[in-house]
Amino acid sequence: MTALPNRDRRAERREATRREILDAAWVIARRDGINAVTLREVGELVGMRAPSLYSHFASKNAIYDAMFAESWREVQRTFDEREVWPAAPREALLAQAEVWFDFATADLARHQLMNQRALPDFEPSAEAYAESVANYERLSTSMHEMGVRKQADLDLWTALLAGAVNQQLANDLYGKRWRRQLPRLVDMFCDEVGIPGPPLRRTK
Repeated sequence: MTALPNRDRRAERREATRREILDAAWVIARRDGINAVTLREVGELVGMRAPSLYSHFASKNAIYDAMFAESWREVQRTFDEREVWPAAPREALLAQAEVWFDFATADLARHQLMNQRALPDFEPSAEAYAESVANYERLSTSMHEMGVRKQADLDLWTALLAGAVNQQLANDLYGKRWRRQLPRLVDMFCDEVGIPGPPLRRTK
């Protein structure tokens, strides 16, 4: 008979409780806004007194920190799920832009936590911020392979895409108005930095 590995049931229960707390925080953030999360309401949703939450998270900002790291890990999983990317640089850049745009605009509260200073008293920990840095490095590597070698050009790309996302969230939350502009946005960027290829806006 093969012996089964010992299970750490206490650790499993603890992790399940942490997951429940984070899920409750997301419910509040998505319903009432990212600033609306309170320990008292989180506790009410999970059936715990607010002080009991401190045995799982040191503070409300620690909950935000876990949410921040989790969000950036979700970005990586989202890109990993796309196994095949177009070979042509402009088409590949457009595909990546669409994946990011759809992820960012799918969840306003998550986007605000990840990319905006919506919480003036919150600063992600080094460990949580490392998840963001890993995604930026993935982007930088991908852009380098397309011929984008200057930091200023990478900065321009992130600014253009962030602007489109923010316009969509601010002005057409459930629509496609700025998503439809992505082929033009990619063309303008590629023309500026010298990425070859036929214009996307002729075929989109």
